Amino acid sequence: MSVRTITAIVDGTQKTFAGRAAWALDQLLTAGEDGCTPIDNPAPRWAHYVFLIRRDGVNVETVTEPHGGAYSGHHARYVLRSNVSVIDREAA
Repeated sequence: MSVRTITAIVDGTQKTFAGRAAWALDQLLTAGEDGCTPIDNPAPRWAHYVFLIRRDGVNVETVTEPHGGAYSGHHARYVLRSNVSVIDREAA
């Protein structure tokens, strides 16, 4: 199920997130302390979605992790650090 909007209390302030920002926040909430990576939670522009929710006051930590394989390198793991209490989720 895809999320269209999320209304939540973020560190004491009510905020509403829509579209891919809502989707990314929902993914981060579901992942908990494990966080999300573009490898485990594919999406075209994870960094931009994280930018959008950070701009709205959500604290998201970026952890850089190495990976092997034919295209070895590194990737980001995003971990939600804000206290977020969901008031309402609207499904698409």
